[in-house]
Amino acid sequence: MSAGLLGLFGVSFLAATLLPAQSELGLSGLIALGQDPVPLLVFAASLGNTLGSVVNWWLGRGVAHFANARWFPVKADNLKRATKWYQRYGRWSLLLSWAPIVGDPLTLAAGVLREPLWSFFILVAIAKTARYIIVAFLTVQALS
Repeated sequence: MSAGLLGLFGVSFLAATLLPAQSELGLSGLIALGQDPVPLLVFAASLGNTLGSVVNWWLGRGVAHFANARWFPVKADNLKRATKWYQRYGRWSLLLSWAPIVGDPLTLAAGVLREPLWSFFILVAIAKTARYIIVAFLTVQALS
């Protein structure tokens, strides 16, 4: 496995957690370098990002009572908004887990509201993979 793939997996993992990271630029940059097949890059980014979201789900299962603490990485109003959205639309709202601002709190809310891991993983993987496929497609088109 190349260092680029491992790095992309790592940055994609971090980008899905509550830590700031930019995985789309990493994916586009590695596609531009052309050292690894595009489908493998999309897979590495998707897997890393999905597993990072599992960390949020896990945190939501155990630390929801810290949501109002100053040190908690998600603002209480963002978590409240995501929880309301999740309660209204249910597990299907996880298809927006790729979205900036609301995506990470949604995955945390899924843990708080006890979404089963199997359905969480499938829906988040679909959403994250679709995003990376679109980013890869647009990057390849721009390079053509």
